[in-house]
Amino acid sequence: MRFTSAGVAVARFTVASTPRTFDRETGAWRDGEPTFLDCSCWRQLAENVAGSLSKGARVVAAGRLRTDRWESPEGEKRQRMVLDVDDVGASMTFATVTITRTARAVPPRETAPDDPWATASPVRPAAPVGDADQEGPASEEPAF
Repeated sequence: MRFTSAGVAVARFTVASTPRTFDRETGAWRDGEPTFLDCSCWRQLAENVAGSLSKGARVVAAGRLRTDRWESPEGEKRQRMVLDVDDVGASMTFATVTITRTARAVPPRETAPDDPWATASPVRPAAPVGDADQEGPASEEPAF
């Protein structure tokens, strides 16, 4: 995990997927060709991933798949698949997980200086007085 110059956390990690097949002739499992997928996540998710996962952990990741394309210094066109992760969790196929909520600091609420509702008086105003020309309830304002 690292922080951008603006202080935003970003974590990059790789997910490997290796298919396994059972060979009936030998009675053993065989690993196929692994597929490696570069992943990136931001902000609180990045901090949680960095603090929770380690190499070899089985994970389930969901997000948006995209292709990065670039040209190498030698002039070769390159590309790779990247998953912009929206959510990641530990796989519970072969493990148990204990969930711990992270404490988040609540920033103080700031109000705009021109917000007339933000500067309401703590003292309730006196009840309106009816006009001297009118008598009775017709001169009073309706209740809100």
